[in-house]
Amino acid sequence: MNNAGQLSRRQILAAAGFVGLATLTGCGSGDDGGDSKDLSKKRDGAMKEYRVGQQFKATKPLSFSVLHNDNPVYPMKNGWLFWKELTRRTGVTFEPVAVPLVDYEKKRSVLIGSGDAPFLIPKTYHPAEVAFVSSGAVLPVSDYVHLMPNFQDKVKRWKLEPEIDSIRQSDGKFYLLPGLHEKARAGYSPALRTDVLDRLGLSLPTTWDEVYEVFKAIKEEYPDRYPFSDRWSKNTPYPAAALFSYLGQAYGVRAGWTYDNISWDADAQKFVFTGATDAFRQMIEYVRKLVAEKLVDPESFTQTDDEAAQKLLGEKSFAISANPQVLVQEYRYNLHKQVKGAEIEMIPVPLGPAGPVVLGGVRLENGVMISSKALKSDSFVAMMQFVDWLWYSDEGQRFARWGVEGVTYTRSGSQYKAKPGISLMGSDPDAPKDMQKDYGFYNGVFAYGGSWELVSSMFSPDEKKFQDVMAQREQTPIAPAHPLQSFEQEQATLWETPLRDHVTQNTLKFVLGKRPMSEWNAYVTELKAKNMDRFVDLHNKAYERFKKENG
Repeated sequence: MNNAGQLSRRQILAAAGFVGLATLTGCGSGDDGGDSKDLSKKRDGAMKEYRVGQQFKATKPLSFSVLHNDNPVYPMKNGWLFWKELTRRTGVTFEPVAVPLVDYEKKRSVLIGSGDAPFLIPKTYHPAEVAFVSSGAVLPVSDYVHLMPNFQDKVKRWKLEPEIDSIRQSDGKFYLLPGLHEKARAGYSPALRTDVLDRLGLSLPTTWDEVYEVFKAIKEEYPDRYPFSDRWSKNTPYPAAALFSYLGQAYGVRAGWTYDNISWDADAQKFVFTGATDAFRQMIEYVRKLVAEKLVDPESFTQTDDEAAQKLLGEKSFAISANPQVLVQEYRYNLHKQVKGAEIEMIPVPLGPAGPVVLGGVRLENGVMISSKALKSDSFVAMMQFVDWLWYSDEGQRFARWGVEGVTYTRSGSQYKAKPGISLMGSDPDAPKDMQKDYGFYNGVFAYGGSWELVSSMFSPDEKKFQDVMAQREQTPIAPAHPLQSFEQEQATLWETPLRDHVTQNTLKFVLGKRPMSEWNAYVTELKAKNMDRFVDLHNKAYERFKKENG
C-alpha cells in the first residue's frame, strides 16, 4: 500500500500553480478525450442489473485507489479485516494512499493539483470541493448518480433535496457525494462534574443562563480555580472551536468549527455577513462575561487538548467541552482512576436566544470527491456502483460501521453489540481488541451517514440520552443554493481569508477583554474596509441568478 506522507517537488510545484492554471485555462469537466455521457465502454466489472438492496459484486477483480485520512487514534493497518472482507464481498481491492490527519487537507490539494490524486477522495467537507471545480480536476458527480440507486433512494426518502441543492455550483451540478443522514445528529456539548454539582446542591443546567449560575456557584466554592477550562484550540483555525460552535448554535449563528462568513437570513431572504450580526456579537458578549468573572480559563483559547484534560483530571477545572467518545474514553475513564467519587456527564446543548434548534444542513456529512481521471477508466461504471454500495446502501453502511456479523458484532433486530473482547469507542476499556484500531471498522473514511436506526445503534448510553434530547430540536433554515461563477469564486477567495481571519482575531480580543465592546462598530467598519459588503453582494447576486435560472 502506498503512503503519500512525502510529496515530490513536482507535486508541490504543480499544486502551487494549480489555482492559477485553473483560472487561466477555464477548463471544465469531462476532459476524457471522448463523450463523458457515453459509458458503454466503461462497464468492465460492472453489474448488469444493480438495484437498491442488492449486494454489489464486481464481475471481475477490480482495484480502486482511495485517499485515506490516517487517524492517529486508529492508525491504518494493512492487516485490517475491513480490507479483506471488503474484497471478499465486492470483488474490489482498495489501494489506499495514506495521508496523516493533520496534513490531510493540504496534501489533498497538492495531490489534486499535481494530477496524482487517487480516484476516490473521501473525507471532504463542503465547500472544500469548490476550489477544484473550475479546473475540472473533480467530477460533477451529479451527472452520474443515475448509476447510484441507493444514493438516489435515500435522498428521495429522507427528503434531502434542499440540502443537496445547497451544494450545487453555478452550472447546477454538485461535485461532492456527501454523507446522508436520516436525522440531524449533534456532536459536542459541555461536560460537567456531576459529583461536584451534587455536593453543591446544583442541577445540571439546561440554558446558558443556568450555565452561568452553575459556574458562579462553583467559583464561590473554589475561588482559586476555573469552573471551565476548554480544549480544541490547537490544529484548528479557530480557538475553542467546539465551544463556539455549539454556543453559536444556541444563538442561531455559525461559529467556531461551523463558522462561515456567509449566513442565510431567512426573515430577510438574503445572505448576511456572519461575524457582523447581532447574534454573533451577543455570543461574544456572553463568553466575555464568563472570562471577565474568571468562570472560564482564558488559556482555553490557546492551550493544547492535553493541557485542558490535565486540568480537569487535576481538579483545577470542573467542566470542559466533550463529545460522547472523549467523555467515555478520556474524561470518565481517567477521572475514575484518579479522583475518588468523580462523575462527569455531557449535557444536551444548553438553550439560548435561538431556542431549541440545531443548525440547518447538518444532515449532510463530509463526503467523497471523485477524480476526473476516474472517468477514463474502463471500470468507471463498476466504481460508481461500488461507491454506491459501500457509502450509501444499508448493508454497506452496516458493514463499514459494525464489520462482520458473528465475528465483530452480534445483532438482534435493531440491537447491535460488539462481540465480547472487542471495545467500541471505549465501551469495554479492558477488552483486548478494539473495533477501530484492530479491525478497521467505524473508520471515519468509510463510515458516515445512515438511517437513524443504524446511526443510533452505535450510541453509548450517554450518547443515546444526549441524542434523544437533541433529536427533538428544530433545524434552522437551510441556506439556498448560491453558487459563484469561476471569476466570482476567484474574487471571493481573495476576500474570504482576510475577512475570516479578522473575525477570528477580533473574536478572541473581545472575549479576552483586550478590545472593548464599545469598539464593535469600529470592528464592523474594519470588515467593510476588507470588502465585507462586496463579498456579501457577490453571494446575494449569485443567489438571485441561480433562483432565476433554476426556479
